[in-house]
Amino acid sequence: MDVVVVESPAKAKTINKYLGDGYHVLASYGHVRDLSAKDGSVRPDDGFSMQWEVDARAAKHIKEIAAAVRKARRLYLATDPDREGEAISWHVYTVLDAQNALNGIDIKRVAFNEITRNAVAKAFDNPRELDQELIAAYLARRALDYLVGFTLSPVLWRKLPGSRSAGRVQSVALRLICERETEIEAFVSQEYWTVRAEFETDAGDRVTAGLTHLDGAKLDKLSLGDQAAADHAVAAIRARTFAVDQVERKQTRRHPAAPFITSTLQQEASRKLSFSAKQTMRLAQQLYEGVSIGGETVGLITYMRTDGVTMAQDAMHACRDLITADFGPNYCPEKPRFYKSKAKNAQEAHEAIRPTDVRRRPSDVQPYVSAEQLKLYTLIWKRTLASQMESALVNQVAVDIASPDRQVILRATGSVIAFDGFLKLYREGRDDGDKNDSGADGDKDDAANVLLPDLAEGEALDTKDVTPEQHFTQPPPRYTEASLVKRLEELGIGRPSTYASIISVLQDRKYVRLESRRFFPEDRGRLVTAFLASFFDRYVAYGFTADMEARLDDVSGGRLDWKQVLAEFWRDFSQSVDDIKGLRVSEVLDALDRDLGPHFFRDPGDGSDPRKCPVCDSGRLNLKLGKYGAFIGCSNYPECRHTRPLLPVRGNGDGDALAGDGGHRELGLDPATQQMVTLRKGPYGYYVQLGEASVAPAANGATDAPAAPAAKGAKASKSSKAAKAPKAPKAPKPKRASLPAKMDPEQVDLDRALALLALPRLVGSSPNTGEDIIAGLGRFGPYLKVGDTYVSLKGDDDVLTIGLNRAMELIARKPAGRTPARRLGEHPADNQPVVQRSGRYGPYVEHAGTRATIPADRDADAITLADAVALLAEKVSRAGTAAKAPKTAKAPAKTTKTTKAAKTAKTTKTSRTATKKTATSEEPDASRSDTEEPPF
Repeated sequence: MDVVVVESPAKAKTINKYLGDGYHVLASYGHVRDLSAKDGSVRPDDGFSMQWEVDARAAKHIKEIAAAVRKARRLYLATDPDREGEAISWHVYTVLDAQNALNGIDIKRVAFNEITRNAVAKAFDNPRELDQELIAAYLARRALDYLVGFTLSPVLWRKLPGSRSAGRVQSVALRLICERETEIEAFVSQEYWTVRAEFETDAGDRVTAGLTHLDGAKLDKLSLGDQAAADHAVAAIRARTFAVDQVERKQTRRHPAAPFITSTLQQEASRKLSFSAKQTMRLAQQLYEGVSIGGETVGLITYMRTDGVTMAQDAMHACRDLITADFGPNYCPEKPRFYKSKAKNAQEAHEAIRPTDVRRRPSDVQPYVSAEQLKLYTLIWKRTLASQMESALVNQVAVDIASPDRQVILRATGSVIAFDGFLKLYREGRDDGDKNDSGADGDKDDAANVLLPDLAEGEALDTKDVTPEQHFTQPPPRYTEASLVKRLEELGIGRPSTYASIISVLQDRKYVRLESRRFFPEDRGRLVTAFLASFFDRYVAYGFTADMEARLDDVSGGRLDWKQVLAEFWRDFSQSVDDIKGLRVSEVLDALDRDLGPHFFRDPGDGSDPRKCPVCDSGRLNLKLGKYGAFIGCSNYPECRHTRPLLPVRGNGDGDALAGDGGHRELGLDPATQQMVTLRKGPYGYYVQLGEASVAPAANGATDAPAAPAAKGAKASKSSKAAKAPKAPKAPKPKRASLPAKMDPEQVDLDRALALLALPRLVGSSPNTGEDIIAGLGRFGPYLKVGDTYVSLKGDDDVLTIGLNRAMELIARKPAGRTPARRLGEHPADNQPVVQRSGRYGPYVEHAGTRATIPADRDADAITLADAVALLAEKVSRAGTAAKAPKTAKAPAKTTKTTKAAKTAKTTKTSRTATKKTATSEEPDASRSDTEEPPF
């Protein structure tokens, strides 16, 4: 019996069917071990030795594999054909060897690009040894990412409280998003105009052309900067006659795009299917591992982590045969198409992502896959087939229309698809609304089939209509998943297989958020980027990171020694970290305030100072650091305690509820108090606030108020020589009210805010009991309350508008909870009601807030008013006796000091333990199989 090890159980099941009874296929379930999740697992001073750890989950799988191997003749390591797959095979081999499970066992490595019977059989007929160069590249990359994460993150936590952590490639991707946001904020929109004219030929045909030359000069985009310039252009056109000056005709060929690699698949799936990178890779993994068709599990696509664009010869021929059969010989080029990767760091010699059998059409697999799987398979199938189809032919026409003096020239363009070629099957997609993200085909498709009439040079044209149109320049678009992946690939940063995990980490760490398929940097992410750019600029520079990727590729190609690469990096990096450790927090704040001041303190445009404190008027607002992260506070602290959280301050139609001055939105003045009502956002969501935090009263001599006299009989302290200064009273907090979870912050106006601040409100009186029904907001959301009964408001019920009838309906529907109260009568002492209830610990009686438990040996239903009064009196009596009990004597002073010392030591120990836990709580999960770096 031979043992075969693969990563996943689904893959194991399929391969076992292909190989037959002579093989026992087991799954490792991804990586079986990883670097120990603690500082010191990579030791630069010991030749970069590493401390690996098998987690409890993986230990069970290794035990099963080891037991099978001890009875086997041969071990086949059949993990994925990429760098991570090679690393998993190496880990399995190393762990089994350490357990002496490989004695006398022949060990072979097999790799296949697709899970089909023929591909698997061919791989087992041609086994190889473990690729030591790929393993070295994995070790270098893993150690490098570990050293950056575990060395840089603690510095970040100490110097920038509230931050999560930093990683090598993740930080560069975050910098891209933050710098794009800075560009958008700094962008100043400019007005410009275009002018189009409609002409008519003698035959009655219409031609629309755009103005390109005015007063003999060629216009650029911003030449017509205002309406006056546009009006001048319109007048110049209307004052002249026009004729066809020049006609240019040419035919162009448009070629199909290469078959998918990992990054282009993620981009197209995002554009065409609105799939996230993570979702795309998950679905591709399922298609690769296969589905059951006709009683046999078959892999539908080739391996999905690749940057190679080549296809196997038999796959290309199968595509050409299918093209000829389905579309005709005109759609099949004379020779197969061969593609070359344009990626800077392409180095894995894998095939492109393609169907394992292109003759398996999407309609053929539809009954066996989910709707999402079918969409992705269809995309891959079409792109693969189109990549081998004939080019499209496009007839393009450009016509210059000029005045006799050639002072005014307009141009009309049109194009007609003469032969659609590959466009008959597939057109490369585009991110809607973002032309910068479009594929090569996207923009050209928009201009296709704009047909111009047959015009001859010198032909006179009659001017019919002249239309000026106002425009404004637009800022660069925010990154989408597709455009971010594209940009990372262009810069040579990261690996195609890791883009999905990089994007997920940024969102998981709350550094960025995805809205309307666009990335917005959170303020936490901007702070981290500003900190790294200020103090570790070299290590988040695009060129440095791309160069490091190239060096790691040289390791995998056997051109560099992996330890040499690590040593050169660590020498400079560790020195930079040591230099930063000595920074004072004030220096960090100054750097952050300098970089992010324009973001957090936006110019209001009315000449006022955006940094002026709104409470004390004399203070200056600055960035400050607290236990839970950065915030904005007044320079006059502690006299002025005005603070506000860091909030997104955006306008320009982004739809942010807080687009306004100072990170909050003013709703108007409260008519009763004449205080400003504002909408704000805190750590737990949006809320409305009445007024501002007051300036705290000064302490110790800052006011003329005399010190309060000591209480009569109070003991004087040992340090009675200098009387303690009275503490300043805390400033009263302004009134606030949270927004219900389903209330849209964009729709909150002054009336709704005042209604929220006025909660709880009286809905009415219950017709049954006469008790008041109250509507309010609690820690668990909006609710109704009648007596001791609470009902949560859900769905469309609004706490501000719900009426009495609806409230009664919801209260009546409330499922029976505790037993309703039974009124026993009025207490003889004060005529207040005495009731019997059933609580979580059993039945009890209650009067004026005092509760007495009914003994278990008594029948609760038989309790009378007299019984209840007696139980309550007994409860009051016991409570009074306990209150009069003598206090325990104080321990001697020496013992107190000892206790304090012990407590301090215990606190210190606990603090150290907590610090250690904090440092390791962000560490990588050993189960991951394709991350670029630890998910810091």
